[in-house]
Amino acid sequence: MTESPEHLPEYLARLADEEAARFITDGLLSGKDNVPAISLNQAAEALPESPRRRLRAIRDLIDDAMYTYRDDKPTKVDAWLAPRLHAVLRLTRAEAADPALWNYLTLGVAPDFVVWRHLSESKKTLNARYFKGPYHKQAFARLWWSAELFRNGPDYEPAAVACGNQDMLNTLLRMDVIDHRPTAQALVRLLQRDVVRTTREVVALSKVVNTAAATLMYDVIAPDVERDAGAVQRWIAEGEEDLAVHHRPLPVGPAEEHAPEDSVERLTDHFEELFADAPVRGKEESTKEAD
Repeated sequence: MTESPEHLPEYLARLADEEAARFITDGLLSGKDNVPAISLNQAAEALPESPRRRLRAIRDLIDDAMYTYRDDKPTKVDAWLAPRLHAVLRLTRAEAADPALWNYLTLGVAPDFVVWRHLSESKKTLNARYFKGPYHKQAFARLWWSAELFRNGPDYEPAAVACGNQDMLNTLLRMDVIDHRPTAQALVRLLQRDVVRTTREVVALSKVVNTAAATLMYDVIAPDVERDAGAVQRWIAEGEEDLAVHHRPLPVGPAEEHAPEDSVERLTDHFEELFADAPVRGKEESTKEAD
């Protein structure tokens, strides 16, 4: 099985797509080979040194995640790891939009985690996009962006709920409407209230919410407060002070205001109404059986 890198530099770096592709071999995708750490770091581009970019804190978190969930299905780790990764790796959205950063994390810092988490037991391989791919597919980018888009101000609990449902990650994360905070929070509440549970239900919900967004401006009927960029910058500055993020309690995110409660409830009710009329494959059969 793929092992952790034999050499771990002190700070995070960038690995361009064309360089990353050289290290994604059939042996790595089958979990049989290791990534040549020295060669990879020679191909990487160093970033300015900063306490918030120390790799040891990131690697310790990943080791803790794999140990904590060693006896569970690997999918269970997402809800635990996403908010903690976001809190340890304090990035601006502009920084998080850089795929070269995520390439380095998967290949230079934790290729063993990617194999452990995403290797298909039936196919005996994994999709290369978990190492180098779009933000909603790449192993670490998907977790960081899920925590960013589903957190409610400093509260990571909604992000943990969202990441505990693989269909939310695989379907809703790529939707543009998730960037509207009341929309994201309303979708999480439908999960919490068991309005949607199955894969088919989440897919049906995502379709009706996305379709309705084409004609109904969610930010008009359910406005959000103006985002406080200063809160995020202060939170990032705390990371520059080399503050430790404890793994066991749920961490605290940037001290932004929560999404307005009336906006979240308005959209929760609206989405529940939309979902009630949404075509869900197998829904009629289940209703007949219940009757």
